[in-house]
Order: sequence, then structure tokens, then C-alpha cells
Amino acid sequence: MTELLTELTLAETLGQICGLVALAFCIAGFANKNDDRLMVLLISANVAFALMFAFFESWTASALTVLVIVRITLARKFQGHWPIMLAMLAVNLVVAWATWKSPTDLFPLAAAVFGTVAMFMLRGIPLRIVLGLAALCWMLNNLVIGSVGGTLAEGMVLVTNIITIIRLYRLQRKYPEFSPGD
Repeated sequence: MTELLTELTLAETLGQICGLVALAFCIAGFANKNDDRLMVLLISANVAFALMFAFFESWTASALTVLVIVRITLARKFQGHWPIMLAMLAVNLVVAWATWKSPTDLFPLAAAVFGTVAMFMLRGIPLRIVLGLAALCWMLNNLVIGSVGGTLAEGMVLVTNIITIIRLYRLQRKYPEFSPGD
């Protein structure tokens, strides 16, 4: 383990640290039953992810992660607004095209598409299911680029998300008037 750490470049070390910071924000966000708090914590996590991807020189992932921050902000204000969602999807495609380096860049693009549709069009359990698919795509990207922190973060997002989905399901069964946006 010590040998692995000594072989990391400064950029890779900083990337790993950013991935671990993102992990903390992701767990706090997905463990939360309130959609608005989830979105705020996801903004913080994505700042750390964008830096992590930049340190790993995964430019498509970094650029699309910056757009994730914009998307979260817009989706909070314009929930259910198709034209803005479609514009955001188009911007994601243009940015991916401009930064594309390898087939691996398909993972962050798929994650961006899943996340955009989820945040603009879904709430509660469906939101978290589709965000889970986005997390899976990000995790695959992190595995390919070698980000331990990012892989752990997305793995924890998946686990925490599943637990929160179960919690929300139970709350909705017990209290039919419950809404995750509260």
C-alpha cells in the first residue's frame, strides 16, 4: 500500500483527495430525505469531482461535471421544464464532442444524460433510481481512470441511494401524504 502511494504523482494524489471529499458530500446528500438539501450537497460534491477529473486529465468528465453544477442549479428552479432540460442535454453533447478523447468518455456522457433527465423530470424515488444509474456510469469512468476516491464515492452513492429509496418507500407506505420535496 505504501508503495502505491509513493508512486502517485502530485496530481493523482490531489485527485484522490478530491474524490474522498466528494464521497463525504455524496453520502450526506443521498442519506437526506429532502430533495432540496440533496441538490445543495450534490453541488458541493460535484465541485470536488470536477477538480478530481481535472487532476486525472479526464477532460470530458471534468467539463461535464461543471455542467452538472449548472444543471442542478437550473433544475432546482425549473423542475419539469422541458425546453431547459433539452437545452442542457444539447450543451452536454457539444461539450462531450469538444473534449472527447476515448470511448471511455461515453461513461460521463451517459451519466450526464441520466442526471439531466432525472433532475429536471423526476422527484423522490424515481429521481434517486435514475441518479443511481448516473452514479453507476460515473463509477465505471472512475474505475477506468484509476480514481480510488471517485470509485468509492460513486459506490457509496449507490449504496446510500438504495437505502434512501427503501426509507422513502417505507415512509410513503406509512404516510401516503409524505413528499420527499418537503
